[in-house]
Amino acid sequence: MKFEHIAYEVADRVATITLNRPEKLNAFTGKMMRELHQAFDLADADDEVRAVIMTGAGRAFCAGADLSAGANTFNDGEMSSDSGASVRRDGGGTVTLRIFSCNKPVIAAINGPAVGVGATMILPMDIRLASTSARFGFVFTRRGIVPEACSSWFLPRVVGISRAQEWVLSGRVFDAEEALEHGLVRSLHAPEQLMTAAHEIANEIADNTAPVAVALARQMMWRMLGAAHPMEAHRVDSRGIQIRGRSKDVAEGVVSFLEKRPAEFVETVSRDLPDIFPDWEDPEFH
Repeated sequence: MKFEHIAYEVADRVATITLNRPEKLNAFTGKMMRELHQAFDLADADDEVRAVIMTGAGRAFCAGADLSAGANTFNDGEMSSDSGASVRRDGGGTVTLRIFSCNKPVIAAINGPAVGVGATMILPMDIRLASTSARFGFVFTRRGIVPEACSSWFLPRVVGISRAQEWVLSGRVFDAEEALEHGLVRSLHAPEQLMTAAHEIANEIADNTAPVAVALARQMMWRMLGAAHPMEAHRVDSRGIQIRGRSKDVAEGVVSFLEKRPAEFVETVSRDLPDIFPDWEDPEFH
């Protein structure tokens, strides 16, 4: 599939999605939004892909929304007084929800400035690495707008409510060291070493784990962040252990350990992923 605002490549069981408007600091557009959906669909459908890395082309990760429309950038027309009028979905939010629902681990390799939607789109990614030259900013209040891309749900869960409030309410831009200190990113790397570090993590997953187990574990960790009681996790754990305990992969995982050899997992996400969340309903936008 040919893309215009992103690049998509698969090598060594890792899909790399690159935001690819370097002349515009990879500013976010409607086309980029649609292409990101398509790229994650490709990654999920390809059983050879075991992990996804997202990065940016050039010196930025993503400088936020493309502001070329000027004052009308965020203007969706006249608000209707009709209480039944529909509300257009936030484009950044559709991307973060797609990343949230991904069946493959997603690693952010933040190579430069990540501002606005560039900062919020990394929040549902599982592991975030940054270049020492990266900078971050949840700058919405400085543009007179509110946080988007589901960041009011994700950001406090990632860094805690107090730090999230400071960054969002001030809208200030901060450096990579501050992002590391407060848990927004896992580690900092010299620019030339960032992608190598990201691939090391992706390869660790690809070489040693069962893809179905990874897909389920990823969703269990994210979804249980919103659980009201640990009993909800217990129900999902119990169902998952029972269903997976009968699988070929678990038999192989145990026997390979006892025989002191690498496991050869045969089950695939596209064919063998069970539903261990029967009570879960994806919220629909109305």
